[in-house]
Amino acid sequence: MRALISVSDKTGVAEFARELSALGAEIVSTGGTHRTLEEAGLKVVGVSEITGFPECLDGRVKTLHPSIHGGILAMRDRESHMKQLSELGIGPIDIVAINLYPFKAAITKPDAGLASAIENIDIGGPTMLRSAAKNHKDVVVVCDPSDYGAVIAELKETGGLAYESKYRLALKVFEHTAAYDAMIADYLREERNIPLPDNPTFTFEKMQTLRYGENPHQQAGYYREIRAWSGALVHAKQLHGKELSFNNINDTNGALAVLREFDEPTAVAVKHANPCGVGSASEIRRAYQKAYEADPVSIFGGVIALNRIADRRTAEEINKIFVEIVIAPGYTAEALDELKKKQNIRVLELPDIEKQPPAGRIDIKKVDGGILIQDADTALYAEEDLRVVTDKQPTEKEWEDMKFAMKVVKHVKSNAIVIAYDKMTLGVGPGQTNRIGSAEIAIKGTDGDASSRDINGSVMASDAFFPFDDCVSAAAEAGVAAVIQPGGSVRDEDSIRRANELGVAMVFTGMRHFKH
Repeated sequence: MRALISVSDKTGVAEFARELSALGAEIVSTGGTHRTLEEAGLKVVGVSEITGFPECLDGRVKTLHPSIHGGILAMRDRESHMKQLSELGIGPIDIVAINLYPFKAAITKPDAGLASAIENIDIGGPTMLRSAAKNHKDVVVVCDPSDYGAVIAELKETGGLAYESKYRLALKVFEHTAAYDAMIADYLREERNIPLPDNPTFTFEKMQTLRYGENPHQQAGYYREIRAWSGALVHAKQLHGKELSFNNINDTNGALAVLREFDEPTAVAVKHANPCGVGSASEIRRAYQKAYEADPVSIFGGVIALNRIADRRTAEEINKIFVEIVIAPGYTAEALDELKKKQNIRVLELPDIEKQPPAGRIDIKKVDGGILIQDADTALYAEEDLRVVTDKQPTEKEWEDMKFAMKVVKHVKSNAIVIAYDKMTLGVGPGQTNRIGSAEIAIKGTDGDASSRDINGSVMASDAFFPFDDCVSAAAEAGVAAVIQPGGSVRDEDSIRRANELGVAMVFTGMRHFKH
């Protein structure tokens, strides 16, 4: 039995080689692995002794040789293959243990550059792994140090590995090399900001297996991008509470998307992926109170996101109700002690919560048999495109509230309407099949009774244009003083005319924000 071992990750490799040697295996190695094994007191044959050719080009060429790949790829039950090995003086290689140059570590360093990335692209390693995985019927291939123990145990018990064990290890190799190549392609594409590639690749690594998906009968896992920016949810640290669920993660991600729109102290409450309460104020406790007061019914069992460190008084307010998750850049010791009084609340810390995602980010939606890719919706509007289209001009306060409302409505499922006052949402109308339906929901609020609500002087924001003037009429009747919307309907003049008749100010942004 002959084993070829060449690894960048030296975890457990000396013990693995020692066990193989004890089982009678000849150990072949190269470079740093060869030194590591010799220093551990093991007898090791150098690759150059097998190939009869020295390593060259600063180690770029070591194992790319017929004496190596012939020994790996020869089919043991094919007489012609074994005859050729004998004629060429090539010995079979029965075990291949390889892991690759640390490309991921190279590109995630703060000072990572293209030259360093290129040097960390492994050539010989993937070639040997793929060769061994292709011939897995005859060759045991190991790319993950966590598999060393199981391989040794099965060799000791049966003298070899069952086909199913070899198959599993080979599949793991092809997943590993596919992810490795995809990571390289992703990096090179990002370096040149190349959009919409003909053959897109995406690299993720599993963070955890979830209890289930959106529903208990669905399996689910949580994966992260290799180079996710520091403000992404995947970098959040859980300080308290039980394991996050699929829906917890999805809702929290939605809350963070809304929160990143705001610079001043802001609290965002999300329920079922839609914001149900958003408030901004001079300090975070008051911002949370606004988010709560915006909709004290829907916030129950929701997600709370804060863009300032939570203090004790804020934590006490949050603990007055049941919420699933609180996420913030940090917590005072007193705040954390207070929140931990609730056994079931999940407390997450994300220090870079306000950090914006990098330019060129994409959005992916899965459809049956394919995917849709688009640029992420990172814009809100251009200040120079804001246009008052009515006779009535908005007041300075109405301008502030309209801009606040647009930041929220952008993240509400279409058709989307948001009513706001004093940097606080008063009503959110999400996801209806007609826009007036969303407007009526926002006007009525959670009690369903428009007549019982005081929204005089508030503003209304819409994610897309009004196809008819009915939303303007409903808004004015409820007491809305100003409306902001993208404009662009063939019936814009109907809405403008109605706003003028009712004394409502209206602003066009020129930018739509459908969210499906």
